[in-house]
Amino acid sequence: MNTHLRSTACRALPIAVLLALAAPAAANTLNQNVSWTIDRPGTATKYRMVAYGDSIYAGYNGSISNAARYSAPTVNGEYLAARWNADIETVRRTKSGAVARDVYENKIVAERSYMQAASTRVVTFEMCGNDGLQARTAFKSQGGTCNYTGLEAAVNACKTYVAQSMDFINANAHPNTRLKIISNVYYPGYAADNVQSSCRDGVTGQTVNLRDRFLPALTRMNYWMCEYARQKGFQCADSFAQYMGADHDSNGDGIVDAEALRWVPGESEASYLQRITVTLRGTLRDANTKFVSAQSSYDYIQSDDVHPTYAGGTVSAGLWGGTTGTGAARYASFVNGRSPIWNQFGHERMGWALSVYNPATP
Repeated sequence: MNTHLRSTACRALPIAVLLALAAPAAANTLNQNVSWTIDRPGTATKYRMVAYGDSIYAGYNGSISNAARYSAPTVNGEYLAARWNADIETVRRTKSGAVARDVYENKIVAERSYMQAASTRVVTFEMCGNDGLQARTAFKSQGGTCNYTGLEAAVNACKTYVAQSMDFINANAHPNTRLKIISNVYYPGYAADNVQSSCRDGVTGQTVNLRDRFLPALTRMNYWMCEYARQKGFQCADSFAQYMGADHDSNGDGIVDAEALRWVPGESEASYLQRITVTLRGTLRDANTKFVSAQSSYDYIQSDDVHPTYAGGTVSAGLWGGTTGTGAARYASFVNGRSPIWNQFGHERMGWALSVYNPATP
């Protein structure tokens, strides 16, 4: 039976907010900061995980006043609490709509004090999604001769600020930090982008398939997120592979699709680009239908076709301030390192992808 589900907590994205996210102006962003502590019974020891990013780590759900309580970093907080038998404070310093430069300058740098606390054990960040979304929106609106410079600029901005972010975190995170990790980006709207452009290629004179143009650009972003992580002492949670590939072997090559799509340490950019955009392209699927087996799927993307689905309710986060709260973990232990819903919602899957790199001890 197909179990194509959508979180009941999700809301349709208001048109005004969608336009704000697509626009390049820095004013069209929304701080969504949350501090949520996973209260583990029988212990008063507390460690901190700090997460910097845009609307993905924010747990954006279309509201300007609240966000998912269990976005990916807080999901990982549950895994940490169980593994270390400790309370875990998950501090999310995020700005929905922010491009990579904005996340770097106004979150990671400007709010570095959060990762400088002695209790900090994990620092994670994600960025570049809005650079890609804005470049995509601009390209879709083009007429006449296609101009590809906006896509290239998005890739270069991503590379620049990912590298600078890692260098800054390395220099400023408290020495007690045990894990530094980035999450790369999935491809929202993969199915919807399988259409022709309004502009025409300057060489062929023909319209171009939007997905054919966008996928290589996003793939290059993801390569450098993971490659810089390798070079600079970070781990890379490959959310692209987790979202875009099935949890079974759909092409008969003997490898589960999601595993086959994962970035390989030491791989060249050219090799990764060939593997994702050519060799294994036939295994890519829109994350609105994430197949966890050959028969069952779940919806990882909200109705806006951008943000991950989630479970566990919401917290205040937005124009009227953020939440600082405490609550018991939803799950006290994890069989084989996975919660019962680890593969049923987008944020749960991303949180699990972060958790596989958690150190055994704090």
